[in-house]
Amino acid sequence: MTATSRSLSRLRLTQFRNYHTGALDLDQRHLVLIGPNGAGKTNLLEAISLFSPGRGLRGAAFEELAAQGSDGAWAVATTIETPDGPVDIGTGSAPDGGRRVRINGAPARAIEDMSAFLRLLWLTPAMDGLFTGPASDRRRFLDRLVTTLVPGHAATVNDYEKAMRQRNKVLDEGGDAYWLSALEAQMAGFGAALHCARADSLADLDHLAAQAGEGDFPVATLGLTPMIEQALPATSADLEALLRDIWAAERPRDRAAGRTLTGPHRVDLTVVHRQKAMPAALGSTGEQKALLIGLILAHARLVRRSAGIAPILLLDEIAAHLDPNRRAALFSALDALGSQCVMTGTDLMLFDALGARAQRVLVEDGQLVRQPG
Repeated sequence: MTATSRSLSRLRLTQFRNYHTGALDLDQRHLVLIGPNGAGKTNLLEAISLFSPGRGLRGAAFEELAAQGSDGAWAVATTIETPDGPVDIGTGSAPDGGRRVRINGAPARAIEDMSAFLRLLWLTPAMDGLFTGPASDRRRFLDRLVTTLVPGHAATVNDYEKAMRQRNKVLDEGGDAYWLSALEAQMAGFGAALHCARADSLADLDHLAAQAGEGDFPVATLGLTPMIEQALPATSADLEALLRDIWAAERPRDRAAGRTLTGPHRVDLTVVHRQKAMPAALGSTGEQKALLIGLILAHARLVRRSAGIAPILLLDEIAAHLDPNRRAALFSALDALGSQCVMTGTDLMLFDALGARAQRVLVEDGQLVRQPG
């Protein structure tokens, strides 16, 4: 095992989605989940995605994850093989509607503690319209990428949005200026940190993509739309001060609008097909899918280089719309990452090019059956 590689060797689910119980013991090879639609393949990917900060690949509320007919409690657990030995991680429902995390049997101090042992990236069919959909989807996508590099970023985003909701409420209720100033100071601290993490991550990803493309997959040029008309300050402290001043001046406008009209919650991720110098939204469906895959592969390389941990990739229905050459190119790129990847599909033949490099599991009605090979 290399210094960066990670793999799941054990997976257990209890009362999670359509799995009343589920168990898999794995080796270090890629994992292919095969089964009909609705069998529970994506539910299994979602369970794995919960070994990272946030709400997983569907963004569902934790109370929605319990199996129907259960008492509302759910749990998932895994053993991660690392260069320093196996690490046991478990997470499950908490009485307050959140979730608990245990690492090697002990309660974790924070959700982000899991990121010391593994990083996760994912692609799902719901993301196929990322470049043509609403800006909010692209911001969430960007923040998920940033969180794999900066595990505390998800908490910063949540704290910023919470403070913004409080400011909007105080504005609507005609609250006093002192309370608004305090909320705006909180927002500015979180907002400056949020923006700088986004900008720094995009700059690193753009630089890495320019150095080495993905071969069969096009390279994306990434950017952010301007937050304000003027140039932003160079330092986080100066940006924080500027945001405080802007929000104080814009209170009458924001009160009339019923929301905060300026800030990092309003920017958009811009994506351009580098080779064609064309906005991603103008590309064909196939080009957009290939751009998205190339972007995830480049980001996985960046995580491996920056964090020293090659991320585990969760790829839902990834091979369905790729021709044989691109499927083979994808599988080769996944091998080069040096970590296990989990893929789903309805047709086992789509993964023939993986040969003995993957283990295969049949998923049927929440049941998991290892296949030979």
